[in-house]
Amino acid sequence: MNPIRLAIAGCTGRTGSAVLRQAVSDSRFAVVAALAHKSDPRLGQDVGAILGGSPLGLPIAHDCRATCDVLIEFTSPQGCAEWAAWSAENRVALVSGTTGLGPSEEQQLRQAATRVPVLWSPNMSIGVNLLLELIGEVARRLGPEWDVEICEAHHRHKVDAPSGTAKALLSAVCTARGAEPEKVAVFGRCGVCGPRRSGEVGVHALRLGGLIGEHVISFACATELLRLEHQVLSRDAFAVGALHAARWLAGRPAGWYAMRDVLAAGC
Repeated sequence: MNPIRLAIAGCTGRTGSAVLRQAVSDSRFAVVAALAHKSDPRLGQDVGAILGGSPLGLPIAHDCRATCDVLIEFTSPQGCAEWAAWSAENRVALVSGTTGLGPSEEQQLRQAATRVPVLWSPNMSIGVNLLLELIGEVARRLGPEWDVEICEAHHRHKVDAPSGTAKALLSAVCTARGAEPEKVAVFGRCGVCGPRRSGEVGVHALRLGGLIGEHVISFACATELLRLEHQVLSRDAFAVGALHAARWLAGRPAGWYAMRDVLAAGC
């Protein structure tokens, strides 16, 4: 079986570099393009250099001119929209892990999905996506007398809050309970906010040092506390999940896909 021809956008970023490192050592992939923003000072450098190894004969570029099967992108909301348009135009499957998207960026992704397979996830780790399934099941089984609080913690450089994963957890709870996130979510509390409303879901964001990612979901009634927690120990968790998604997505028909579709086929 021929290796999947892979392009990686955002290859010098925190997560993109982890994807690049994992991909170049995986024989199931052939990395044909390593892409960075046009202002990145590492443009033109061999990818082996930024990985701390021997030259691999592949320079970091701003635009993709190679023939590829799948593009993985961890960039910015604007970059996500641009790469979605590029993927649609060039008929390349797209795996996107960029968060903080606004309506216009999400619309660009959805539009691309009418022409190519697109998989977007706010968190590519296998564990978090299994947690999303568990949370839905727990929320369905527990009654309205159980309060729910979601707390996420990330590194000090993260620019969006709450995290995309926290929003996905909120959505999973609300879907299970038949509620609307915008009506039940409380993002932090301050001042004399009064007693907790029935059905309220608290969402809290911490930004601390170099934390990669932690999410804690607490369910509590008057007599019990149930807490589910996920911690990312290495950015390789996101990279492994993204590459797993890329393998699954390659060759699929155009459409909108999620990590739950990948997991349904087995880890």
